[in-house]
Parts: sequence; C-alpha cells; structure tokens
Amino acid sequence: MKRSGVADLPLHGGRVPQWLAERMTKLGTAITETIVHDYGTSAFLSRLSDPFWFQAFGAVMGMDWHSSGITTSVMGALKRGLGPRADELGIYICGGRGRFSRNTPHELRLIADRRGFDGEALVRTSRLTARVDNNAIADGFQIYLHSFVVTSNGEWAVVQQGLNDRSGMARRYHWHSASVNDFVVTPHTGIVGENQGTIMNLVDAGAKQAQTAMLEIAQEHPEKTLSAARHLCMPNHHEVRPESVNLKRLGAVLAVAYERDLRDFAELLLLDKLGPRTLQSLALVAEVVHGAPSRFTDPARFSFAHGGKDRHPFPVPLKTFDESLNFLRHSLDAAKVGDKEKLNGFRRLDRFIQTVETRLEPEADFDALIAYETAISPSLDGHSVFDDRSGQRFRDDRRQRSLF
Repeated sequence: MKRSGVADLPLHGGRVPQWLAERMTKLGTAITETIVHDYGTSAFLSRLSDPFWFQAFGAVMGMDWHSSGITTSVMGALKRGLGPRADELGIYICGGRGRFSRNTPHELRLIADRRGFDGEALVRTSRLTARVDNNAIADGFQIYLHSFVVTSNGEWAVVQQGLNDRSGMARRYHWHSASVNDFVVTPHTGIVGENQGTIMNLVDAGAKQAQTAMLEIAQEHPEKTLSAARHLCMPNHHEVRPESVNLKRLGAVLAVAYERDLRDFAELLLLDKLGPRTLQSLALVAEVVHGAPSRFTDPARFSFAHGGKDRHPFPVPLKTFDESLNFLRHSLDAAKVGDKEKLNGFRRLDRFIQTVETRLEPEADFDALIAYETAISPSLDGHSVFDDRSGQRFRDDRRQRSLF
C-alpha cells in the first residue's frame, strides 16, 4: 500500500459563506450518490484518492480552484451531506480538521461495531497514515486535517493536509487501501471477504508485506516518495489564467452549450430543455462523475461550472448552481423508482462532449469567456464572499497546529 497522490497548494485564509456551504453540501452529496449509483463505492474512493480529481471536485462546487481551503471545505461538505445517509450509501466519513480529527478513533470504533469490522485495525491504520506523513516523511509539513473514509465493505481512503510555515504552502496527502489504476474498474483485489483484507489486518503477521511497504515509504527520501504518486502542484496566483486550462476541452463544453445544433442534441440526450449556461455547468459536473483520470490534469477548468467564491474566474452564479443541482437531484430521485433515463442521459452528455472535443477540436476564447461571464453575472445572481460578510468561517491555515 502506497500513498495514491499528493497536492501542493498555496495557504489561503478566508471563509465559506453559508449560501455556498449549503449548496456545496447538496451538490457534493448528489455527485457522490451518482458515482455510487453508476460505479459503486470503490470507484468513489478511487476518485477521492486522486489529487487532480479532488481539486476538480472542489472547483465544480464553487470553491477557489487552487487554494488549501478546498480540502477543509470539500471534506466538511461531504461529512455533512453523507452522514445522515451513510448506511444507505455505504460510505462513512470520520475526522476532519482540528478537534474533529481527534475524534477519528472514536468514530471508527462506532462504525466498526455497527458493521462488524475490526475497529482497532482501522484506528491503527488511521494513525499510521497520519504519522507517516507527519513524522516519517521529513518534508516540513505538519498535519492539521485528517479525514478517514471507509465503506461498508471495509475499503478505505484517507485525505489529510499539512502546512509548512516556511514555504507558505499546504500539502494534501491521499491514501487508498486498494491499488487502483482506473476509475471505473472496481478495486477489490486487495480485499478478502467482507470484513477482512490486507489493510484490515495491517498489524497481523499475515500482513507483513503491507507493513514492509509502509516502512519503505517512511525510509525513502520525500522527493522520491512524492514522485511515485500523482502529484498536483498549484500556482500561487489566485486568478485563473489561460495556461491553467485545457482550452480545447473547455471549448467543447462551450460549443455544446451555445451552438444551436449541438445544444439541441445535448438536450435530447438529457430529455430536458435547459438554458445554455446550465448546460455548460452540467457538462462539467458530468465529467466529474464520469471522466477518466486523465481528464483532470487542469482542475481550474471545472471552476467554469459554478465560478469561485472569491470571484475567480467569476462570481458564483446562484441561479445556475441551483438549476444544475435540481436537475441532478431530480434525476437521482427518478432513478430510485426505476426511471433511469435522465441519469443515463447525464452519462451520454459526457460522452457527447468528448466526441465534439475529438472531432471538432474547438478552442475556447478565454478572454471573451471571462468577459461574458462577468457581464451575465448579475442576471444569474452572481455571489462572492465580498458581497456578504456574514457566513461560515474557516480559519487561516497558518493558524492550525500539528495534530500528530
């Protein structure tokens, strides 16, 4: 078992307004439910353990595309949204930032009692991943956020983040209990039986190979360890720039949204008549649900779904956000009673976008797009943190202290 990915992010203070926190919770829950419906819980953990997908996931939810705050906000939104439905979906999220991280062992033991797991093995795994990243790897980052996600079949993922006061950066670490190379291939090769597996028996003599692998990570030079995993390094500049985005991929989304013939066909796939701006957002959300790992090398592109809370690349268009969320929620509700047409159409939309991208190779006019989004922002009830000083705050990452 080795770390599945790493992300380096600028430390970023600020706050998540209540109007965005509530929408992030609903959209994050809906996206997770769609992934679980179509691919299963293992596929969701596979995505969660990829730093590029995680960053795109946060960006499509309206968070700042490059900052450290995305980790706290996304995991908090998922814990709030998935918690009441944990038994239904088979996904349990433990821990968090600060004092919530210290509750991880207690939460894991409660889940283990309900699901018949070896709770102490999960607790040891949680502590071991934290201590490897915090103490055994001498990269200067001290862990202050630790989220442990476990499924009903015993598979787990860890998302944790440390800070480095000297460099002014945060580093997010991703772990996954299975060896996964493909988002859509169910990663069960490392699990033996419902309540056992290599990770669940990490402290047993039979898990010697896994223990050795962990020790090797601890003994390797940090740069060697990081180079072996998917490594996302975000720039310090806050604004989204053309070089941050794959303009051909974004161009395909815009073509389908705004070119009459393509839009008509996309609406036919979705079996719903939608405005072009909502179609633009849904196309990017569909890619977060269905896209392959190679599609997330430019996570900034996904901020063109619902903007960013700090107006980068533009204010969050609340009308569009709510329309996208309503479509996805209604599609999921219909699928529960056997009507899967809309949800299947959502998958077909992603395939159609990729076909347009391949065959037509359109390219977005970046400056024109920013100007257009800025111009239509008032009509879409565009919001940012600068418009409303009340809301849910998160502390500057520099103030956090190491927990491990």
